[in-house]
Amino acid sequence: MSRGPEIAIIGGGAAGCFCGALLGGLPVTIYEAGRKPMAKLAITGGGRCNLTNSFRDITAEKAYPRGARVMKRLMEGFSNEDICNWFKSKGVALVTQEDQCVFPRSQNAMQIVNTLLDSLRDNGVRIRTECPVRRIEALEKGFCLHMDGGTAHADIVIVTIGGLSSAGMQELFRGLDLNIEKPVPSLFTFKTDSPVRELSGTVVNPAQVSLQGTKLSTCGPLLITDWGFSGPAVLKLSSFAARLLADAGYKGLMTINWMPGSSEQELRTMLQGYAKAFPEKQVSSIHPEGLTSRLWNFILDKANVKESIIFAEISKKAEGRLCSTLLCDTYNITGRARFKDEFVTCGGIALDQVNKSTLESVKYKGLYFAGEVLDIDAITGGFNLQAAWTTAYTVFKSITSR
Repeated sequence: MSRGPEIAIIGGGAAGCFCGALLGGLPVTIYEAGRKPMAKLAITGGGRCNLTNSFRDITAEKAYPRGARVMKRLMEGFSNEDICNWFKSKGVALVTQEDQCVFPRSQNAMQIVNTLLDSLRDNGVRIRTECPVRRIEALEKGFCLHMDGGTAHADIVIVTIGGLSSAGMQELFRGLDLNIEKPVPSLFTFKTDSPVRELSGTVVNPAQVSLQGTKLSTCGPLLITDWGFSGPAVLKLSSFAARLLADAGYKGLMTINWMPGSSEQELRTMLQGYAKAFPEKQVSSIHPEGLTSRLWNFILDKANVKESIIFAEISKKAEGRLCSTLLCDTYNITGRARFKDEFVTCGGIALDQVNKSTLESVKYKGLYFAGEVLDIDAITGGFNLQAAWTTAYTVFKSITSR
């Protein structure tokens, strides 16, 4: 009796291992270049594994700068609730935080990794580590995988290599007629030359950040670091502006609205209220809610308002400068910095190269793609892993329905 088609999964990350776990029972081999599978998954979410999001407060269009329409369609077949139910069925208790990010209750990413490894083992999936596939060759029937020191045949190939470099993708797909969107970094923090870095550790929540010259703007927690700016607001902006910033050499101007939701008139009324209630107090002694004393003094200096002046003596011009700085504070972006140990790219296999219902290549029957290798990526908050789970399930469903 036939065991079924030989299936090769190239890449032992979240998408590859989840797809392998689902395909268990068929002859499946996962080829992983690293020493361990799911090394990146083990550190995601600061080692706690933000495996998805509730999607309560956000739509796919706002979560996925690239691939939103595809994700919206595919999540009808395998949603955030479905992946939660899958892990729960394996005995993993989950918790949803106030920000709607979903974590294992254990707060340990290794529980997610080990659950997937157990499922792979129980279903007889073979994992070959330290075994990078260098090139995929399309044959008349199936595919030949070229590796260091040998080759392997597969009837079906699922590529789940993550955000490989442009050169790496070109080499892997050499000889195949595939359109590849150049991979560039996404989800990164901004470097700046401003002395605001001396306020490292300061958090403002919420703050609104925008990239000058574009319509791109995001809102959320902002963290000042010793190299510049980080936090969800900046990471979201970097995601939507990934290609623009790459083309600009990671240089540009960012504006910060320290008081989102407030108009200039409302800020003037606030300052005038301080002057009426505390006319003899120095302006440095009372600051708006949400801003620290150190940041307030920094903003006063940028607005050319002396810290020692008392509220009763603030001129209309000084009041205007202060309101302007609070609402539209400008900083040079001088480069990018990586977000902790995680790394996400935009780009990869162009979505016009795949059947958007099955993620099979439109040119090579039996060649599938899942996860970050596709030109699908998301903002921070569990959305990138949801893309991995959803696209992996889509490939599984397509193969088993053949």
